[in-house]
Amino acid sequence: MANVTAQNDVLVKVEGLSKIFKTADGRTINALTNVNTFVDRGEVVAIIGPSGSGKSTLLRTMNGLETISEGHIHIDGIDLVDKNTDMNALRADVGMVFQHFNLFQHKTSLENITLPQTLVRKRTKSEADQIAMDLLRQLGLDHLANNYPSQLSGGQQQRIAIARALAMQPKLMLFDEATSALDPEMVGEVLDLIKGLANDGMTMCLVTHEMNFAREVCDRVIFMDAGELVETGKPAEFFAKPSTDRAQQFLDKVL
Repeated sequence: MANVTAQNDVLVKVEGLSKIFKTADGRTINALTNVNTFVDRGEVVAIIGPSGSGKSTLLRTMNGLETISEGHIHIDGIDLVDKNTDMNALRADVGMVFQHFNLFQHKTSLENITLPQTLVRKRTKSEADQIAMDLLRQLGLDHLANNYPSQLSGGQQQRIAIARALAMQPKLMLFDEATSALDPEMVGEVLDLIKGLANDGMTMCLVTHEMNFAREVCDRVIFMDAGELVETGKPAEFFAKPSTDRAQQFLDKVL
């Protein structure tokens, strides 16, 4: 479990969040409806629920990849809805790791990690290279610095993607089903890396299907269904005795 640094030290505050999508034929889809939650600094929160429940949409609104229809999200006191908010600066503080890695195929491992640093953080090439190589050594991947994504396993690519996000020194890390595209034998190495980040005090939100991981590593679980936050609680309590029938039905199917 991560150690929350200070009680009520809120890094992320979500208030009355709704997200409405319009389809090509004019229909509206309520992807999120009046979601209220928070993430304390140093906390690790798992977001779980059935497919189509709004988990990934919630995560994507936290770094501006999805616009907000109603409500507010504050990241370290900065309101994403405020028209004066510099979204590029905010995204630099919010690392995002996707299901399908999203690495630049024509760039080496090292270049994938250094490019965002030089473009967004305005670091020199030597500074970015130093940070990237330090991270690669920590992850045991420094021997793959000059390899291209096509020369890496899925687990290696995902760890490079995580290193790319960490190199920006974010305040918050978001993981959107980071292991679901991996072969089963590769899942463990990525989960071990995330577990290490949790132990180091990194603030994280994870959309995950790995229930054992959520139970063992996360400080809190958010259960969503049909775009609504149905319940939230400590993993030990949630997995042993959820407070809603809907959550119990979900757990009966996945555990």
